Amino acid sequence: MKKDIHPSYGPVVFRDRAANHTFLTRSTMTSEKAIEWEDGHTYPVVDVEISNVSHPFYTGTARVLDTAGRVEKFEKRYGKKRG
Repeated sequence: MKKDIHPSYGPVVFRDRAANHTFLTRSTMTSEKAIEWEDGHTYPVVDVEISNVSHPFYTGTARVLDTAGRVEKFEKRYGKKRG
């Protein structure tokens, strides 16, 4: 591999603001903000809007869309095209 073309890869804390959940992982993302982690070290922190803790798919609150009903509503509103 070529030297000095890849971003630095290191520990970063991601913070889900919606669920008040944080997790430590490795990433190439950087941040000006920092947070002290449970191990006593300080790591850059990246705020995210959604994670597996707050995402509807993982929490079981996902809605199932009634696609057949939506098609019927569309055809009723705009008329079924006859051809």
